Amino acid sequence: MQITRLAIYPIKSTSAISLESALVTHRGFAHDRRWLVTDENGKFITQRQYPVLATIATSIVDGGLLITRPAAENLYVPIPEEGTYASTVTVWKDDCQALDAGDNAAQWFSDFLKMKCRLFYQPERSIRPTDARYSTPKDHTSFADGFPFLLTNETSLDDLNQRLANAVPMSRFRPNIVINGHQPYEEDTWSVIMIGDITFRVAKPCSRCVMTTINPETGEKEGREPLFTLAQYRRTEMGVIFGQNLIPDREGIIRIGDKVTILK
Repeated sequence: MQITRLAIYPIKSTSAISLESALVTHRGFAHDRRWLVTDENGKFITQRQYPVLATIATSIVDGGLLITRPAAENLYVPIPEEGTYASTVTVWKDDCQALDAGDNAAQWFSDFLKMKCRLFYQPERSIRPTDARYSTPKDHTSFADGFPFLLTNETSLDDLNQRLANAVPMSRFRPNIVINGHQPYEEDTWSVIMIGDITFRVAKPCSRCVMTTINPETGEKEGREPLFTLAQYRRTEMGVIFGQNLIPDREGIIRIGDKVTILK
């Protein structure tokens, strides 16, 4: 098995950047979900409430982020300085320290979503622990839903698409790492894997939500699929599952084409 795709999502719930290689850090790929849009009270906003966030594209530039959306001027946002006053933002049940990206960014997103909102950045000093039931006390993550990495398997998607009237792309599931597995859903049985020369613990299956029904190109919700069909045969006590959450044991570089080895 090999890696076939790598991706990051610099702002949570916006579009992906595909990569040939990526730096593994303990909280996720470098630049992955380090930025977050919130309402005026600091509560996180995602495609679940605002599917149109899928149409926002980002580019990593020196010292910051270039953000684009249809029919609007581009926005350059520098990474806030570490000495900037930290605010508290809420991601699910987690309260995290984050740096405000400023009024220009807030106005740009407020105009787009037609509500008052802010853009925040997670600095290095902000440590957001992962779920203690599936990890160790030192494990932490970015503004991702719960874990540093999400892995999906092309063979599992092939199996799902055979059950659908209209096939869906892997981008519906927003993975960081895509592999070409031998069997559908074999990733459910893994406990420890090695990608390249980096070991990852397989923390838990990824519970899927309404975001899988949103077209990532248009930012529009398209009926109930593939979530409805997945629920017919992939429902567990953790919810409707597809893909696996990973936690790395060290930092390093992984690349498309790297071998995936099952250690446990």
